[in-house]
Amino acid sequence: MDIQKLIHHESFGGGLLVAAAVIAMILANSPGSAAYYEFLALPVEITFGNFEIAKPLLLWVNDGLMALFFLLIGLEIKREMLAGNLSSTKQIILPGIAAVAGIVFPALIYVFFNADDTVGMRGWAIPSATDIAFALGVFSLFGTRLPLALKLFLLSVAIFDDIGAIIIIALFYSADLSTTSLVFGVLGLVILFLLNRFQVNSLAPYALVGMVVWVAVLKSGVHATLAGFAIAWFIPLTLHNQNDKPMLPELEHSLHPWIAFFVLPFFAFANAGIDLSNIGIQALSSPITLGIALGLFVGKQIGIFGMCWVAIKLRLTELPKNSTWMQFYGVSLLCGIGFTMSLFIGTLAFEDQALAYQTNVKLGVIIGSLASAIVAISVLKASQQPLHLAHKY
Repeated sequence: MDIQKLIHHESFGGGLLVAAAVIAMILANSPGSAAYYEFLALPVEITFGNFEIAKPLLLWVNDGLMALFFLLIGLEIKREMLAGNLSSTKQIILPGIAAVAGIVFPALIYVFFNADDTVGMRGWAIPSATDIAFALGVFSLFGTRLPLALKLFLLSVAIFDDIGAIIIIALFYSADLSTTSLVFGVLGLVILFLLNRFQVNSLAPYALVGMVVWVAVLKSGVHATLAGFAIAWFIPLTLHNQNDKPMLPELEHSLHPWIAFFVLPFFAFANAGIDLSNIGIQALSSPITLGIALGLFVGKQIGIFGMCWVAIKLRLTELPKNSTWMQFYGVSLLCGIGFTMSLFIGTLAFEDQALAYQTNVKLGVIIGSLASAIVAISVLKASQQPLHLAHKY
C-alpha cells in the first residue's frame, strides 16, 4: 500500500474512531446506558469437546479483534524494516530517538504522580503510546501545506512506538504462564517458519496455524494480541501468491480497511464509554488521570522534540527534509494523541481493579489526547507555508 492510500485510510479511520468514541460516551450517559454495558458483557463461547473459550464480548474485542490489529502492525513493521523507510540506519535514527524519548518521558511523568501507589504504578506505560490513526487524521487536515518527509517521520515514530508497546505488553502485562500452552504456541510458530521456508504461497495454511497460535497464546498467560504480531513475521514478503501478488503486501492491503474501518472503531466503541454522572474533582485530580493526561500532553512533546533537537544539534541526524522547527514541534505534539493503544494498555494494567481505575484511565487518555490534538493543530496552522511556496517542494 503506497503512502497516499495509507494516509487516506488512516485519516478516514481516525474520523470513525472519533465518531465511535462519541457514540460510546453518549450511550454511557443516556437512559440506554444499561443496554450499552449489557451488550459489552454479552457472553460469547466457543466449545469443542472439553476445550472452551468463554469471554464477554468486550474481551473478545480486546483479545481477539485487537490481535488482528497487531497482525497488521507486524506486517507493516516487517515490510518497513526489510524494504521500506526503516531499512537503513540513516532513516531510523531520528524516529528511533523520538520513539524512545516518547516512551520514557511520559512514563517518568506518570511515575512522578503515582510513585506512592503500588496499584497505580501498573499504568506507567499508558501514556507511552501514539494513535497513528488520530495523528495522521489531524495531519491530513493540512494537505500539501506540510512536507511529505514529516508524514514519513510520523509514521516511522508510530512504528517504533508500536514495537515498544509490544515489548512492554510482553514483559509487564503477561502473568501466570502456562508452559503447555506456550509449547503449543512455539510449535505453531515453528510450523509457520517451515511454511515460509518451503515457500508455501497459499494464505490458508498460515491462517489455520495462526489461529492455533492465537488460542495457545490466549491460554498461556501471554497477552493474546502478541500472537498477531508474531504471526506477521512468518508471512513471506516477496513470495507471490496464487494471484501473482506479493503475499505480505497483499495481506496488508486487505487488512487495512477492516482494521481502520471496523476493528479500531469497534474497540473505541467498546472501551471509550465513561459515565460522567459520577465524575468530579476527585476523578479529574486523580494521580492516574493527571499522570496519563500530562504524560501524553507534556511528556510526549518534551521528550520527542527535546531529544530530537539535541540529536540534530549534535549532527547525529537531521531535520526531516523541507520542514521547519515549528512544524517539527507540531508533529511532536501530534505524538501525544494516544487514544487506541493507551486505552488498550489501560485495560491490561487495571484489568482486575475497581471501575474507578478504568474511569481515570479513560479520562486521562481523552484529556491528554484532546489537548495534544488542539495545540498541535494551532501550531501546525501557524507554521504553514503560503500555498505557492509549498508547491515548490
